[in-house]
Amino acid sequence: MAAKRDYYDVLGVSRNADASTIKKAYRKLAKKYHPDTNQGDARAEQMFKEVNEAYDVLGDPEKKKMYDQFGHAAFDQNAQGAGQGFSGFGGFGGQNSGYREFHFEGGNMDDLFGDIFGGMFGGSGSRSNSGFSGFHSQGFGGRSYQSRGQDIHTEISVSFDEAAFGCDKMIRLQKEDGSIQTLQVHIPEGMEDGKSIRLRGKGAPGTGGGQPGDLFMKVHVGTRPGFERKGSDIYTTVQVPFTTAVFGGEVMVETLTGRVLCKIRKGIQSGSRIRLKGKGVASMNQPSVHGDQYVTVQIQVPTSLSPEAEQKLREYEAACKGGRRRGNSAA
Repeated sequence: MAAKRDYYDVLGVSRNADASTIKKAYRKLAKKYHPDTNQGDARAEQMFKEVNEAYDVLGDPEKKKMYDQFGHAAFDQNAQGAGQGFSGFGGFGGQNSGYREFHFEGGNMDDLFGDIFGGMFGGSGSRSNSGFSGFHSQGFGGRSYQSRGQDIHTEISVSFDEAAFGCDKMIRLQKEDGSIQTLQVHIPEGMEDGKSIRLRGKGAPGTGGGQPGDLFMKVHVGTRPGFERKGSDIYTTVQVPFTTAVFGGEVMVETLTGRVLCKIRKGIQSGSRIRLKGKGVASMNQPSVHGDQYVTVQIQVPTSLSPEAEQKLREYEAACKGGRRRGNSAA
């Protein structure tokens, strides 16, 4: 049987290549040798398998660490001796008692023997097992290696209203083998820009029966003209006619759920804010609790007047000046 090629050679990267370089090389080769574009090409099929096998190891930090230390022997279930550390101690406690298997990856040898013999003979030497990849109660038999799948990070864009009210979105993800996966994702009510949604178990599959990774989706929320959001609160403006600002009255205000009639007090000043309680966005942590809407008043100044209206305003101006002069004389 032909010896396996070095995984770094398969991907065409150096041994000190970082995760990003390894992933980029994998994607390039997976696309090049993908069966869909090389139908009937046995060599391309073999290369595609080798590329995926190489990335399965080098793309996982834990498995890459073992490969760098022990090479292919780290994953050869039939290998014995060098490169495997201690494959186990059998025969303790009678033929039906099974055995515990320890995988040693380096570190302090005293810790290894302390954990093994301290546990077997009732000693107190129970120490941290950070130097071990894990142990499995298997009885007599072969080895196992489990590894959790990698997490996948992606992004999704939603509209202002979709984030405010919540929605369901269908997304399509391309797996590393080129296949397409379609998922329905729920965007919760009150979703904030830049926050991530976690879908457990929707990441890369694990190996050796290990758990799959998770899918993290960063959400980008779009804008809506005339509306600004800060947390759960909404900020808008309203144009108030000059006469309404002077005499008071009512104006229509746009909210997320439609128009509402808002009272304007007599003599309101431009820049004043009106609070509409509960007209904001739902809280992500407490969907039953909504923020408020703050409406900034902008007074409309007439840009053109009829001769009659202009005359009335001049009379108003004169009356105001006369009132001020009388007030000053009295003082």
